[in-house]
Amino acid sequence: MGETSGYWYGDDGDAARRRAIELLQAFRLYRAAEVAMRRRTRDSMAMGENDLLTLRYLLKAQREERLVSPAELTRYLGVTTASTTAIVDRLERSGHVRRAPHPSDRRSIVLVPTAESDDEVRRTLGAMHERMLRAVGDMTPEETRIVIDCLSRLQAAVDEVEPAHDAPPPSRA
Repeated sequence: MGETSGYWYGDDGDAARRRAIELLQAFRLYRAAEVAMRRRTRDSMAMGENDLLTLRYLLKAQREERLVSPAELTRYLGVTTASTTAIVDRLERSGHVRRAPHPSDRRSIVLVPTAESDDEVRRTLGAMHERMLRAVGDMTPEETRIVIDCLSRLQAAVDEVEPAHDAPPPSRA
């Protein structure tokens, strides 16, 4: 991969630290490429980020044969109920999602992705998913375990980040 910039880690340190910085830089570059790909995907499907997140969540739930209520989607997205309604309204107008009566609770509805939306996601992302599988398909079981362990450790490290507690409380004007 070549020289590392040191980012904000600093370039000083032993060989192990330099390798760690180079590895983190490689992950950062991958993440930037993935973010750019997701933006291109949203643009090609004419969707916002939460719209695409919603569609992916509903398609996954459908594969798992799980029903999704608007309240569950609101919790998943971490948005207001009004925002969820607006997202579902947009996806319904574009033919990606439909509201359906809950099968056992007449007072409730569930959100269901349409067959066309599943086809569109497969067309849009299928080739990219195949390229990604080919990129890692020849890894040995040991190499795969090493990468998975590394990613798990990095996830644990970033999950420990807490919001700043020394920030002043919001003003009550």
